[in-house]
Amino acid sequence: MANTRLPWVRLRRNRAAMVSLSVLLLVAVAATIGPHLLPAADANATRNSFLPPSWLHPFGTDLNGRDLLYRVLLGAQISLLVGIAGAAVSFAIGTTYGMIAGYLGGSVDSLMMRLVDILYAIPRLIFLLILISAVDPILRANLAAHDFQSLVGYSKIFILVACLGFTEWLTMARIIRGQVLSLKSQEFVVAARSIGQSHWNIIWQHLLPNLIGVAIVYLTLTVPSVILDESFLSFLGVGIQAPLASWGLLLSDAAQVINPIKGYWWLLVFPAIAMGSTLLALNFLGDGLRDAFDPRQRK
Repeated sequence: MANTRLPWVRLRRNRAAMVSLSVLLLVAVAATIGPHLLPAADANATRNSFLPPSWLHPFGTDLNGRDLLYRVLLGAQISLLVGIAGAAVSFAIGTTYGMIAGYLGGSVDSLMMRLVDILYAIPRLIFLLILISAVDPILRANLAAHDFQSLVGYSKIFILVACLGFTEWLTMARIIRGQVLSLKSQEFVVAARSIGQSHWNIIWQHLLPNLIGVAIVYLTLTVPSVILDESFLSFLGVGIQAPLASWGLLLSDAAQVINPIKGYWWLLVFPAIAMGSTLLALNFLGDGLRDAFDPRQRK
């Protein structure tokens, strides 16, 4: 019990990590209940385009007269959903792949790691653009053909989660593989093997519990990477599409109307602050978790 609680005790002593955790909880709560607390009319287009921040509209309004605070909170929902779900896909693939490679070792390990090296060499952004462009029309057509028309508008969310998770697992696989190579030579694993425990039992009962801390740390650090990728893809116009909202899409909308003559600064500043503070908090929390689970890595 003491060993289980020790990382949490270390984490609580890390002020930056605890402040970051508080910020993330605040963002999550605001994104979840905030849109329901705001007037329903804030979601609709009006003639009040480009109103600056005021008591009625704290973040101002956008091109279509919609309340920007409402849009930022909706964007938080989708950006966080894509970030967490995409990181979870990456976690599942990377952990499984790394454990298999590290545990089997030998030629299997060498072959699996060469595949990782090859995938690392592929320009990820170009690969993502090609993958999304190829999968999106197929998924939309299949949803429409099987009477799931209501889900067609959300197809980009499914695609982004799958594609981003599929391209983010490489680092996780390398880290888990290295940990397994170190753990499988430990006395408790050798003892389990000597008494005839199956490979599955060794992995499930002995390796996985000792990997979960490292995996959680890098899962936390993967979430901001996925959010940033989604935002960049949405900024380019191949990610989330209107009428849905994400932080990247809001920044893209702002970039289209802001110029030296029309200084609608609030369209850019508030989504950027929301995204930037969330990414910063996630990175600080990830660093705090790393220090909590492995104090030897503390700088």
